[in-house]
Amino acid sequence: MRRCRSIGKGRPLASLIAAILLGTVPVAQAAPPPLAVPVSSQDVSAGGQRTFSGYLSSLERSNYLFGDLFGLRTALSKIGISVAFQETSEVIANATGGTSTQPAYDGLTQMIMQLDTQRAFGWYGGLFNVSGLQLHGYNLSANNLLQYQTASGISGDPATRLWELWYQQKFLPEDRLDIRVGQQSLDQEFMVSQNGLYFMNTMFGWPMIPSAVLPGGGPAYPLSALGARVRYRPVNSVTGLFGIYNGSPTWTSEGDAQKLNPSGTYFGTGDGVIMFFELQFAYPSLGALEEPGSSGPPRGHTYKIGAWYNSLGFNDLRYDNTGLSLANPNTTGVPKTHSGNYSIYAVADQILWVQGSDPARSLSAFARVMWAPLADRSVIDFSMNAGLVYHDPLPNRPDDILALGMGYAHVSSAASGLDADTIFYNQQAGTPVNQMVRRSETFVELTYIAQVRPWWQIQPDFQYVFNPGGGIVNPNNPTQAVGNEFIVAMRTNILF
Repeated sequence: MRRCRSIGKGRPLASLIAAILLGTVPVAQAAPPPLAVPVSSQDVSAGGQRTFSGYLSSLERSNYLFGDLFGLRTALSKIGISVAFQETSEVIANATGGTSTQPAYDGLTQMIMQLDTQRAFGWYGGLFNVSGLQLHGYNLSANNLLQYQTASGISGDPATRLWELWYQQKFLPEDRLDIRVGQQSLDQEFMVSQNGLYFMNTMFGWPMIPSAVLPGGGPAYPLSALGARVRYRPVNSVTGLFGIYNGSPTWTSEGDAQKLNPSGTYFGTGDGVIMFFELQFAYPSLGALEEPGSSGPPRGHTYKIGAWYNSLGFNDLRYDNTGLSLANPNTTGVPKTHSGNYSIYAVADQILWVQGSDPARSLSAFARVMWAPLADRSVIDFSMNAGLVYHDPLPNRPDDILALGMGYAHVSSAASGLDADTIFYNQQAGTPVNQMVRRSETFVELTYIAQVRPWWQIQPDFQYVFNPGGGIVNPNNPTQAVGNEFIVAMRTNILF
């Protein structure tokens, strides 16, 4: 299992990155302005020259901390180039549970550049994208909390790395077909719940099963893999996605993938394949809930069903190549190998209520379930996320968000069976057991996103984890499991 999973993002990161590319921090669901924010007339003096006072005035209205940079963003936009930087910083501490209760800081700097070929060369429908990451700080989840469902979607091994490098081309009338080729992070398009992306916990972005099962946690934040994706929209309400990628983000499935590929520049093609299939059904209207002429968060609902398959070999979690338990003193120590692994999933985003007198105020629900039928090679065989998102929760705060969510991960029978075998053989030998049978892990999260400025968010966050690691032994006290964890965090996002 990897130490960091997709802002969110990874949690993710799909809404965060989409916001950077579109030029706004992701809070309200209303259509954001383009990345290259037009220069206001107040930025220019009567003689046509930019003034410093005008520049300072423009910062109050800008979607960026540094505004239009004295016209640089506008100049780049004219030749088809959009650039953005975002800094996410957070402090996390667990008041109970874990192996330590010392707080920690971690952060992420994202750097993104896109080139629109229509503006640059007159070539319709082309988009070139390159993005990079700079991860810094201490990974509390991996080192102190020992969770499956990690508390922060931006945590990872400190490094400066390439993230994505791809070209996308649109085809057919009304852009109903587009193809993307290059180094891609799959959490940006597949298995995404838009409402889930407001949370801090990793599992609301890249889900638990691929994080625990795929080599290196799969090609998702902060990793990626070389491949191609086809998206087809036969009618407005239906979209199909198919992607095929290198089967691993590194040349080996063993070890820490982030350390094996610290620069993000592994462009492998010979490590098996991973294929994704997804159907999306989107309906923009909810009949009586839809107010004519209303604005604010999107109305409607989206349903997704999908599956992935990885062709690589996977080790059996319980038995060796002779059929003995890996906990048996006579085991060869070489796990039985299986060819391939797969999972199926479903995602739903649903608007529940919109206030007629204030269309920005609404309540949405979401859920995502995933099942890995091949339990003999999957540490986690079932996971789910669900929650509620309330837009505009307080008076005069239309861009704020209050959200409550939960996550559940079930440890497979093979992994639990190995734990039981280990206890049995240790008892037979009269040695200390120092082992517990893992079963499941559950967490709940309450978070609030405060939009301080168009370019600045502050997000207090609270999580409670039941049975961390499914019931893993506390290394500081091998006779006890890691205690339930109450986690408090504060995150800030700044778009430069």
